[in-house]
Amino acid sequence: MAFLRSVLHMAFMFCTVIPYALLIVVASVCGARGDTLYVWAARWLRLSIEAARVIMGIRYQIQGQENLPDGETSPAILLVKHQSTYETFLMPAIMPHPLAYVFKKELLYVPFFGWAIGKLDMIHIDRSQRAKAFAKVVEQGQALLAKGVWVIMFPEGTRIPRGQRGQYKSGGTRLAVATGAPVIPIAITSAKCWPRRAFIKHPGVVDVSIGKPIPSVGREADELMREVEQWIESEMHRLDPEAYAAKS
Repeated sequence: MAFLRSVLHMAFMFCTVIPYALLIVVASVCGARGDTLYVWAARWLRLSIEAARVIMGIRYQIQGQENLPDGETSPAILLVKHQSTYETFLMPAIMPHPLAYVFKKELLYVPFFGWAIGKLDMIHIDRSQRAKAFAKVVEQGQALLAKGVWVIMFPEGTRIPRGQRGQYKSGGTRLAVATGAPVIPIAITSAKCWPRRAFIKHPGVVDVSIGKPIPSVGREADELMREVEQWIESEMHRLDPEAYAAKS
């Protein structure tokens, strides 16, 4: 049954991403920009999350939403635990501000999906040019944060299996220190239902925990990232103790 539900959800996403992506591409050619295009992209992501609930029985519950900054232009850099594709879809669906992902430029070549995100206010980088890539992140990040767009990054860099900890990289906190924006650590147990690189998903509840903003002014990036890492990993142990007990 889980296999069939996973097939149906994948088919749903494939059939719906094409018209939404084409709408975004065509609208951009006709002059639409920024928020207008993001709204359409976020609608598809919400639709996919809702389809995951209806078709596969994957639900989510949020703790700490009151920790998100108030104000239309209040800046924030979200640093999120990365276990599966689910959180990349979920974050824009639940956040009160538009989000700008920092991602590798190779994703731009993915048919339909990549074409669409290339038209959005996102930050795509060439990882082979590290210094230039980070300079681009800071430049575009400052401009987006000033407009009320929040920057989202996965400090582990890739999806990490359930119950494990990846290597936390300081790119997100370096951006925070450079821009003065606070960081918001977020823990999420998506791999309980949607495992890393797995086709078959399972019904259940994904817990999302949003931490309090951590100021970046006057901080060192590495020290700040260690604080973010400690909070996220401690929270992951609290939210999903079974996964970590199995690894001990």
